[in-house]
Amino acid sequence: MCPTGNQSEDLRAVTTRVLRWVHDGVGQETDDWVAREEPLEIRVKGESVVITMRTPGHDEELAIGFLLSEGVIATSRDILEIAYCQQGEAPLHGNILNVFLSPKVEINLDRLKRNVYASSSCGLCGKASIESLQNIFEPLNQSETVIDVETIITLPEKLRAKQSTFDKTGGLHAAALFDGNGELLVLREDVGRHNAVDKVIGHLLLKDRLPLEDCVLMVSGRASFEIIQKALAGRVGVICAVSAPSSLAVDMAKESGQTLIGFLREGKFNVYSHKDRISGLEN
Repeated sequence: MCPTGNQSEDLRAVTTRVLRWVHDGVGQETDDWVAREEPLEIRVKGESVVITMRTPGHDEELAIGFLLSEGVIATSRDILEIAYCQQGEAPLHGNILNVFLSPKVEINLDRLKRNVYASSSCGLCGKASIESLQNIFEPLNQSETVIDVETIITLPEKLRAKQSTFDKTGGLHAAALFDGNGELLVLREDVGRHNAVDKVIGHLLLKDRLPLEDCVLMVSGRASFEIIQKALAGRVGVICAVSAPSSLAVDMAKESGQTLIGFLREGKFNVYSHKDRISGLEN
């Protein structure tokens, strides 16, 4: 069973027996931590819409962030209840989450399932995918400055300092939301980078904190199209990545009015779109 309340460290990591070999040829058996990975099935109105491999913990946030990014819900008022289903056989027993929505929420489950399938099988490509998503989420308006250069370069260290399970396993991605002063609002870790972002966005939606145009999303890996899409669902104004963005992520950020920063590490970064939200840049 996947516990619903306790978000303790053992949910995200498990020990296993390994043979540790070092350069001098001496091997030693020892215990080591590995990141926990289990399937989570998300159901809406009792029907399965997606199964994702995730790190257990904050599952409710993951489900809500996913439904927001798919355009199913917009506010916490759209949600009546989130509950685990205890039916079914392993490995899904205890890993099935039912989301009950307000009767006012109109949803086409068949279309939702088709969209999820297309996205998971790389069926969304190019300009058409950007335009289709903009039918759900309007581009952001050009806004005032959100963050300055000196604050931006502090974010990787702040993110890394809070990756507690990564320290144990070396196997989890992280996503975090910061305010314009660089103060951490929420951080989540997961084996899937998109799951970590869903958990962050879902947390803030449940706190009625959306929209997030005055905030910065920081991810520990690369910036993919899917990351930009999910950030747009939360109306996030600035997205930063430790690694590279993809070409489609850059295209999407330009079209959606989002500021995209990549290769943010060691006091350096690249700005790929809408630099107006950043103060202190030299032309």
